[in-house]
Amino acid sequence: MKNILSFVFVPVFILFYTPAFAQETNEDDENKAVLQEKKEAAILEEKEALKKEVIDINERFNNDEITREEADQLKEKAADIHALNIENRIAILENEAALNSRAQYADKSHDTLSDKTSEISHIEIKVFDEVDPLVDINLGHQKKYDKRTHSNLLVAFGLNNAIIEGQSLDNSPYKIGKSKFFEIGWTFTTRVLKESNAIRFRYGFAFQFNGLNPTDNMYFVQDGELTYLEEFPGNLTKSKLRMDNLVFPVHLEFGPFKTIDKGDYIRYSTRKKFKFGIGSYFGFNMRTRQKLKYTENGSKKKEKITQSYNTSNLIYGLSSYIGLDAFSFYVKYDLNTIFNEPNPKENNISLGLRFDL
Repeated sequence: MKNILSFVFVPVFILFYTPAFAQETNEDDENKAVLQEKKEAAILEEKEALKKEVIDINERFNNDEITREEADQLKEKAADIHALNIENRIAILENEAALNSRAQYADKSHDTLSDKTSEISHIEIKVFDEVDPLVDINLGHQKKYDKRTHSNLLVAFGLNNAIIEGQSLDNSPYKIGKSKFFEIGWTFTTRVLKESNAIRFRYGFAFQFNGLNPTDNMYFVQDGELTYLEEFPGNLTKSKLRMDNLVFPVHLEFGPFKTIDKGDYIRYSTRKKFKFGIGSYFGFNMRTRQKLKYTENGSKKKEKITQSYNTSNLIYGLSSYIGLDAFSFYVKYDLNTIFNEPNPKENNISLGLRFDL
């Protein structure tokens, strides 16, 4: 009897169930294809909308209506908005598909829809334009904090002179308006605190060129371990001693900052903000050279004399600056003496302007 039932039931089951199962599978595939098309259409619409906004922003930038920084900020904001739009629209589409599937297959709801919103963890849209070649939208990533370390060009220049033991600057043997310094280098700035930019550690290297121009037709003479000023036998039009140093400055910088939260990243801006730095530097003397210009027998002559002039090989001192944004007033003072013993103690001092570009 069982054999007869099996013989009858199995063909009947195959005959009726197989088409129904095939029909259900085909419907699922069709629903998934339709859902995928709607997702792609939503992404395409957001991409096109973002492209139009970027083009408008570029036109405003090219017409000098906004600055480069403002244009970048507007683009980043637009990218964030359209990224969120994509995420929300895809979630809505998938929820609608899940709801329709449950209504159609209530008894098999746990098997009908395998796609979930969490599958869309990263969508990237690339928008090409003339000003900025690539705008990225990344969904599902953590907020990024501003880079801890930045670098920039250092340029400083101004007046130079010497503090001489037992004398004041008023009695300096060096011309105050003619003696100058120039400094150029590269510095790195590291944010000390993780989520604050109130304290910065600034360090790097720089080339310093300190010049001393003697007064009263005087020039430098090296006699063994002694270096002193002596009147030039002719008529000097220029007398200058220049010391070329390589130093490594280290400063702690303090000042307010502005926190810019863009949703998926944070910037700590010091643009147009007050700053104050204090620190020191150390290094060594690379070369000392005296430059003379004078007239002899009616003809102009020029000499460049390179020798030690008993200047210190090691350079170290204190420096400080105070200013706004990239500009600041700058002072530095050498703790080492300009000339080695047994020469009188003279310490180089500089006052000028500093630019962190």
